[in-house]
Amino acid sequence: MSLHPEVKWAQRPDVVYLTVMLPDAKDAKVNLDPEGVFNFSASAGTGERHYELKLELQDKVNVEESKISTGVRSIFCVLQKAEPKWWTKLLRGDGKAPHYVKVDWDKWVDEDDEPDAGPGDMDMNSMDFSKFGDMGGMGGDMASMMGGMGGMMGGMGGMMGGMGGDMAGMMGGMGGDMGDDLDESDDEEQEVIKPSAKAVEAVDGKPKAEGEAA
Repeated sequence: MSLHPEVKWAQRPDVVYLTVMLPDAKDAKVNLDPEGVFNFSASAGTGERHYELKLELQDKVNVEESKISTGVRSIFCVLQKAEPKWWTKLLRGDGKAPHYVKVDWDKWVDEDDEPDAGPGDMDMNSMDFSKFGDMGGMGGDMASMMGGMGGMMGGMGGMMGGMGGDMAGMMGGMGGDMGDDLDESDDEEQEVIKPSAKAVEAVDGKPKAEGEAA
């Protein structure tokens, strides 16, 4: 049987702050539909128990401009409203909100308060956000996406390793060729410094008689 994580929410005229409280979540999957349907699933805790969540929000959202940040203790979402206005509550319908959906009083402001106030207890600039629109359509599997990136990096590492081996072999071959060239050059120099008898005669300007001492 699946469990429901605790969810806290607050809002501004243009966005909804949604925090899924689930420490050490694994295999987290988050989905956001333009009609305002938010789906979440992950495993956590002893025995990696399965958690899931489906929230039918009060109104439509802009998926492309909504963003998410996954932390060690929670998943924080900034959901962009399709139409800037204050919602009367988080979920659609006349029923009471589930017990696991709570108001986030640390981020809450009233409609009469400063509308541009940020989420009070969090430094948004220090958080690493990803846009829902960039996560494989309407959310996607974050673990699979990160795993795919890791595999791609591993493949690049292998390619660089192969290039290193080829370079080493090429340099080794060049070293051998250079050594052969040097040996041939030495031989040529040795041949050049051995003057012939005729060359000596040409330098002295006169031939040496037979039996004349050098």
